[in-house]
Amino acid sequence: MKTCIDLNSDLGEGFGPWKIGDDVDEQLMPLISSANVATGFHAGDPNIMRRTVESAKSHGVGVGAHPGFRDTVGFGRRHLNASATELVNEMLYQIGALREFTRLCGIALQHVKPHGALYMHVARDETLSRGLIEALQIIEPALPLYCMAQSSLYRLAREMGYPVVREFYADRDYDQSGSIVFTRQVGRLDPAVIAEKVVRACTHGKVRTVEGGEVQVDFDSVCIHSDTPGALELVQATRRALSAAGVRVVNLKDALQANQEPARH
Repeated sequence: MKTCIDLNSDLGEGFGPWKIGDDVDEQLMPLISSANVATGFHAGDPNIMRRTVESAKSHGVGVGAHPGFRDTVGFGRRHLNASATELVNEMLYQIGALREFTRLCGIALQHVKPHGALYMHVARDETLSRGLIEALQIIEPALPLYCMAQSSLYRLAREMGYPVVREFYADRDYDQSGSIVFTRQVGRLDPAVIAEKVVRACTHGKVRTVEGGEVQVDFDSVCIHSDTPGALELVQATRRALSAAGVRVVNLKDALQANQEPARH
């Protein structure tokens, strides 16, 4: 049973005057421990990035870069054909942009988490995973990558000695392989059902699958997307249920220490 976890959400996903989802960033910020901030390619702009970093700092929330495909029209949820080198370069560009705002606000960049279709692509593509890890080992060797435990990125990072954070997706379905089922549209979910799903994953290490079975899951962080309809109610219900089950939401460093795995060489 897990006694503590990190709770992350994707924030800053507007663009200029346009807002995504229920526009609940300010209400979610005090309830989470890590924020994945959009870095301008799928959503976000310099003004939103700065405001989101400032808000995270005021609430003691860790800030991570959330780079995506260059696709504001599709919100980064459409796969774009590009070479591994091109995609690594675009992720580094986005990470660098957010890192300047964290420096301006006097905090450190905590992590990197690819967004949407790019997250799923890097999970499968070994060349891209290796290229991203090698680049980060040069520029930010202690900057953790958020990823699925069942992914090429996780396996290679472990082999290469690079820090990773295993995620559990509260508001996404799982298949029998242990991977999330990628979708471009998510309907309104029952907060009680989602809260029970997260607590069961924390206490029993299992999640039900779309095939009707269940799979083992292990993770350090739980993700609830801010653009999922009713996201605020999902996070509130999940926090209450976790507290009742004796599971604390803590900062990423403490969650990783509590759930530490032995390194593989």
